[in-house]
Amino acid sequence: MPGFSSFNAIKSNAYSWTTGRYEEFDVKSKDANEPADDRSPSSISEVERPPLRHIDKYIAPECPCLSKRFTVALLACMGFIVMFGMRCNMGLAKLELKKIENTTLSSVDSSIFWGYLVTQVPGGFLATKYPANRLFGGAIGISCLLNFFVPPTLIEAPHLLMCIRVLQGLVEGVTYPSCHGIWRYWAPPLERSKLATLAFCGCYAGVMFGLPIGGILVRHSGWKSPFYFYGFLGITWYLFWIWLVFEKPSKHPTIENRELHYIQSSLGENTSAPPTTFANIPWKCFFTSLPVWAIFVANFCRSWNFYLLVLFQASFVSDVYSIEIEENALLGALPHLLMTIIVPAGGVLADHLRKKGTLTTTQVRKLFNCGGFGMEATFFLVVAFSGTISVAITALTIGVAFSGFAISGFNVNHLDIAPKYASILMGLSNGIGTIAGCICPLVVHKLTDGVTNLKERSDHWSAVFILAACVHFFGVAFYGIFASGELQPWADSDAQEQSQWNPMDETVQMKKSSSLQTNGLLQTQMSANPTYGTVEPPNQQPKFPPPSYPAPPTPPSQAPPPVVNAANPFLTGSNPFRSESVQPQAEDTYLHGTIADRTY
Repeated sequence: MPGFSSFNAIKSNAYSWTTGRYEEFDVKSKDANEPADDRSPSSISEVERPPLRHIDKYIAPECPCLSKRFTVALLACMGFIVMFGMRCNMGLAKLELKKIENTTLSSVDSSIFWGYLVTQVPGGFLATKYPANRLFGGAIGISCLLNFFVPPTLIEAPHLLMCIRVLQGLVEGVTYPSCHGIWRYWAPPLERSKLATLAFCGCYAGVMFGLPIGGILVRHSGWKSPFYFYGFLGITWYLFWIWLVFEKPSKHPTIENRELHYIQSSLGENTSAPPTTFANIPWKCFFTSLPVWAIFVANFCRSWNFYLLVLFQASFVSDVYSIEIEENALLGALPHLLMTIIVPAGGVLADHLRKKGTLTTTQVRKLFNCGGFGMEATFFLVVAFSGTISVAITALTIGVAFSGFAISGFNVNHLDIAPKYASILMGLSNGIGTIAGCICPLVVHKLTDGVTNLKERSDHWSAVFILAACVHFFGVAFYGIFASGELQPWADSDAQEQSQWNPMDETVQMKKSSSLQTNGLLQTQMSANPTYGTVEPPNQQPKFPPPSYPAPPTPPSQAPPPVVNAANPFLTGSNPFRSESVQPQAEDTYLHGTIADRTY
């Protein structure tokens, strides 16, 4: 029927758009007489599928019109929306609870980050040992369960509340490292920015939705309602996560052959690589590598300003401009609304520039990170000296929007310099960023508490934003000088295998030729002093002079000994002796040559 054919065509076009049109196969239109290309999707052989689970026999684990890797990115984004939406609950609730002391509030604000800090590095290590998708989903699910216990303890038992917040931080600490562990298997190299930023934009979408939703719920249903709302929302998300997301593409029972082939062929299969253990992780290289420190510094700077807005944006607008809580929440959501749009758009643009060869990976990372940080810092200075609410919110919105481009810089950089250790590096860098989350509330409360005069409050909040701008400018300088987008030598498994000690290398010394072969083989030449395969004249003088004989006929000039052609793959290989000179022709006259030539 015409109607169904039109619907199928629309569905096919939508699916091809969401899966990236599979440009990686270079499928082009061909004539009917032209032989089929082995790389085309139709020529990919069927792979063995894992068995279906019980629920999969009734409902397939897939989202219509979405590839499996984009389904993973979308659900990861929703998980971050839930997690960061929960963090907005406390900021709105404390505006209603004026009777709680400020010292208690500052301790509650920072307590989640102390737990969050502890599990960053262990979370990265666990993501290399266990399925990262289970760690990510379980962490958010447990945090949502703990969220139900926050309202009863907020007033009655603040010390018990701090313990609950520390537990939430402990489980949430594995989310960022495990997310990078997921992309280790699911993200093709030229889609890393796009998929990772789509997932991480949930952090900003969570704040964008959390502030207005929380403000409406607090006004109409009381300050406890946001905690219960996000608890139920997170448990519902967890059920969808364990149903639709798998550890690797090869373990997905309904993934298409062409998508599975594309992901695996682009990432490569290194079956000879040893499993990651605590002993074989290059910890010293982590802490002596300047590109790694550039990521650490950038994460600290970004976390300082991000948690400043998440925890204190509502307080800033209320203290300086006396805005009501519901209107405050709507104004606070504006910067994060643009951030939610800019982050995935920046990822698409970054991958486009890299794929077309317009900029190198290093140039893309530095441009996006330094540009985003620099513009946000500039607009934070405008916020510090603004005199009206319209100027402050406009500058804050534009500055936060520009910082969305930085996510395509430092936040994806781990996968560039060390994909094998991306989850561990993410845990380390996010742990350092969490230190900013621990320090920032203490510094802000120190600068703003105990001030009653409106003019003094405005001056103190100006100091807060000037400090935030200086932190970002420092991050721009450090990342711009030391960052890199290239695979580091200590993270290259192939280079490490080639650099392993070989006893034959000490026996036969070989040197590389200055010219390279077009077939990729390494050309070698004989060193100056070969040790095997040649006949050398004796170095010691005989004790007695030899008897004098008639001078033998002068042999014809000999050509230099031939060298085995290193470009011939059938003559070269692991045997180092094939690169040596062939034994030269004998020149002695008492055993070789014809009878007439011999001398006795």
